[in-house]
Amino acid sequence: MNNIFSLPNILPSPEVSEIFEAIVQTENLTIERIISNGQTSPKDFWYEQEKAEWVVLLQGKATLEYESGRLLELQKGDYVLIPPLEKHRVIYTSQEPPCIWLAIHFQQKKK
Repeated sequence: MNNIFSLPNILPSPEVSEIFEAIVQTENLTIERIISNGQTSPKDFWYEQEKAEWVVLLQGKATLEYESGRLLELQKGDYVLIPPLEKHRVIYTSQEPPCIWLAIHFQQKKK
């Protein structure tokens, strides 16, 4: 048994990668916990994932930026669905408290 809110004794500094922990992983579904401690996406980097991503911020504050320039400021409890191939990146994550995310990546049925 694990607790989604338990943090490691030492968190990575902002210059080091976030912590990604797979909770469930299958061919069509990944559920992961992400711990961010001031990390952001590299300057000219955009996520452009093949699968849809539903993500909820369980702790902390964060800001997502979309290629269109739209900014989305997230606080504890906020969630968002990011469609497949939508370019986005993380431009801010809090350190006090660190961010705890729950992300679900899945194949979205085509309409």
